[in-house]
Amino acid sequence: MAPTSTEDSPASTTLSNLAPDTGHPLPRSAMVRFGAGFMAISVLWALGLSSVATVLLPQRLKDLGVDDPDSLLATISAVTAIVSLVSNLVFGNFSDRTRSPLGRRTPWVVAGGLLGGATLFGVGVIGNITLLTIDYCLCMVGLNMMLAPAIAVLSDRVPENIRGTMSTFWGVGAAIGYPLGAIIGARFITTGQASTPGFVLGGVLMGVSGIVAVALWPKERSAVDLEAAGGSVADLLRSFVPPTRNAGDFYKAFIGRFTMLLSYQMINAYQLYIIQDHLKDAGKALSAAQVAATVTLTNTIIMVAGLIGGFISGPISDLLRRRKVPVVLASLCFAVGVTMPWLLPTTTGMYLFAGIAGFGYAVYNAVDQALNVDVLPDPETAGKDLGILNMSTTLGQMSGPIITANVVGATDSYTLVFPISITFAVLGCISILAIRRVR
Repeated sequence: MAPTSTEDSPASTTLSNLAPDTGHPLPRSAMVRFGAGFMAISVLWALGLSSVATVLLPQRLKDLGVDDPDSLLATISAVTAIVSLVSNLVFGNFSDRTRSPLGRRTPWVVAGGLLGGATLFGVGVIGNITLLTIDYCLCMVGLNMMLAPAIAVLSDRVPENIRGTMSTFWGVGAAIGYPLGAIIGARFITTGQASTPGFVLGGVLMGVSGIVAVALWPKERSAVDLEAAGGSVADLLRSFVPPTRNAGDFYKAFIGRFTMLLSYQMINAYQLYIIQDHLKDAGKALSAAQVAATVTLTNTIIMVAGLIGGFISGPISDLLRRRKVPVVLASLCFAVGVTMPWLLPTTTGMYLFAGIAGFGYAVYNAVDQALNVDVLPDPETAGKDLGILNMSTTLGQMSGPIITANVVGATDSYTLVFPISITFAVLGCISILAIRRVR
């Protein structure tokens, strides 16, 4: 099993090359299979979800004749965020307690993908708004049923010395899947309506993601012979209690990720409005054509910078045997990027933001998951504890837009949004620097 050093212990000078589940080094073929599996699951679910969430679902609400589709979409997003928050923790914990011949994680990864895919397709065929919302919530249940155990595979089966690289495959997969999913989704609204084949494709992509990952990963060992988890209701309830012993670094990582995601979403969620209302061209607001061109080029730069940063950061982290340094430098890089449109409210400032902040966030996203695994207090509860850490992502994604909306509402300007976002990114750096168990 992975070492369980206390939070007061100095950071280890070496990263173990032993697989936690076997106690032996991984052969190169197994490393390749793990990398391919993490990349595949991340690309496929992101492609499927993004095609629907970004394009097809908003269009579907208009097709159904909703009076205020913007408000309904915001409501659906808020409800599904709460569902994701809870289900990530629940299914991470349930996978910890699973004792099946297929292992602890495999059954949930496969079943979650299938449930997510079926319900994602359902968004395109259900005509009742209430049932559609329930169906989309079930899609988030399925997605988190798959993702929480899948991320725990990093802790269960991947040696410390290659976790940065494996985390990179996970992060880069999403960086590819999200923008491409939006592009694919747009292909299915050329007639002015969201066509059913688009939902079919989205559902299939998410539905097969878990199956493909499990097929690529080396087969998980049976969990039948593991010590049985307590079966009483009291045991089950106690299993949801957040860690307390040797958990100081765990909560520092939680705070660091929460503040960074909050900082990111303060800007990213309002990217279009920042371009429309904050940027100027010769002292005037951008025209509609300029806005469209700026949005396209900004996101293209973010994707390219993200791919570069994502691919190089994990292997470098493993080579240097460092987690904190890349995460902290990435957070500071993101903060520098946010200063660009603040000090230079033009398209040039936005493009500089895209390049600098896009690179920083990709590096952060690629290495931070490996850092999260390294600060887990107990490998036996990795699924549940990673579920708690991933709650910081959802909380940050929910809180960032709320803060931005209130700041803009109070000041009728985006000027103060940028320094507040920078402040939260720096606070995240401070929290990560305070971690003692990880270098």
